[in-house]
Amino acid sequence: MADFSGRVRPDACPGALQVHEAADGPLARVRLPGGAVTPAQLREIAACADELGSGVIELTSRANVQVRGLRSASAFAGRIAAAGLLPSTAHERVRNIVGSPLSGRGSGGLLDTQPMVDALDQALCSRAGLAELPGRFLFALDDGTGDVTGLGGDVTFAAVSAREGRLLLAGSDSGLAARPDSAIPLMLAAAGAFLDERASQAEGRAPAWRIHELKDGPQRVATRLNGLTAEPPHDPGGLHEATSQAAPVVRDSRAGHIAQRDGRIALEALVPLGRLTPAQAVALADGGTAVRLTPWRTAVLLDLSPGKADRAASTIEEAGLVVDPASPWAGVTACTGRPGCAKSLADVQADARRWVNSLDAAPPTPVHWAGCERRCGLPRGRVIQMIATEDGYQERQQ
Repeated sequence: MADFSGRVRPDACPGALQVHEAADGPLARVRLPGGAVTPAQLREIAACADELGSGVIELTSRANVQVRGLRSASAFAGRIAAAGLLPSTAHERVRNIVGSPLSGRGSGGLLDTQPMVDALDQALCSRAGLAELPGRFLFALDDGTGDVTGLGGDVTFAAVSAREGRLLLAGSDSGLAARPDSAIPLMLAAAGAFLDERASQAEGRAPAWRIHELKDGPQRVATRLNGLTAEPPHDPGGLHEATSQAAPVVRDSRAGHIAQRDGRIALEALVPLGRLTPAQAVALADGGTAVRLTPWRTAVLLDLSPGKADRAASTIEEAGLVVDPASPWAGVTACTGRPGCAKSLADVQADARRWVNSLDAAPPTPVHWAGCERRCGLPRGRVIQMIATEDGYQERQQ
């Protein structure tokens, strides 16, 4: 029976073990909490794509990676585990954690969130019951810039200072405050409260995948949490002030050099249409010691000296990535399309590339190319949509 969202099928989110049988072969998704991947791990993903797959590495809207066209899913899983990217076989599809890519290094950052991402991942994997979370359930840790707050996480910690943050449930302020050292247990308690509330509402409908799918989801999960936290809610004035300081940001794709507060440089590279070749992944791995993939399908190299940033920019540009913020690639996204998706009506990747190659500058409004009405990968905010139909592409405004 369909639930209130019309869903009739079980959660089939792919992972490194449970692959998706795409039209171009098995597809595996590797979770990278906070988008963090070491150069060695990125090189291994590249090698797997080259040696076991079709050579296509996709970046996802949760800063994870997908490897397409696998010839041996079991060999891929073994190599990913050996690289340290599969810490729990039971929890591998629920390790959905996004974090602010600059993690406190940027001008608006208040807190280094990556240690919190790592702690949340470790604690999540240690709780057997939370392996029951749906593969769509999303945690987010925002360093105060508001970048990942706008992604609609189910459970979000949003820093309002270096010592405090607030808990958002499906984007709504729960009224609960948390210090960084107490936020992780609270976030996991919220996930457990979601599972409890989901079970209580499950009669006659398919189980919810996200908090917002529950009836009065944020409020009911918050009510369950109120008895579990020793920290009182903010007073209304404090809540209002916190919300205004960390309002969600609709973030466009960016590229180029970003000044860190410590005087070093972060280099952000656009990945055209969110697809990396193995050679491009290796170029990123060779560019720095700290790599972060982002929910905007870009890659960031952190903590570079100015000279090393310039050298890395040259290397990754030669590999076909983009560090010019005015590039025609800025703001252009696309779904998988043919031949990878059986539902697609067009090879949108090829069509989008031809269109971008005809431009002299970045389009004034982001453009998303989609192979069907599902419009997979559609970014948030104002977007021009190019949707494939039986009679060509139809342009729409969002």
